[in-house]
Amino acid sequence: MKKLLLLLCISSSCLAAEPTMGRQTEIRTMLKNTCASCHGANLQGAMGPSLQPTALASKADAMLIDTIYNGRKGTMMMSWKASMNQDEITWLVGILKSGK
Repeated sequence: MKKLLLLLCISSSCLAAEPTMGRQTEIRTMLKNTCASCHGANLQGAMGPSLQPTALASKADAMLIDTIYNGRKGTMMMSWKASMNQDEITWLVGILKSGK
């Protein structure tokens, strides 16, 4: 089941629509202002783990997408599905992993 989910997520990330430039700016602003409050000013980690490319390199895209979309029970990580759709979250994971 995990392999099927991973394959589906990888496939969907290849087909994911890139957000418009305006929406990309909004998401980057949210990352800088909101995510940084837990993950550190430079996303190096604080209350939440580091979101730097080196820290995320070993993490599966599917797990990162699921964490952002659904949040993490028992932690401060809330669900972002009300603020970002699946394509936007997939794009964000790519940005975080690439450091761009």
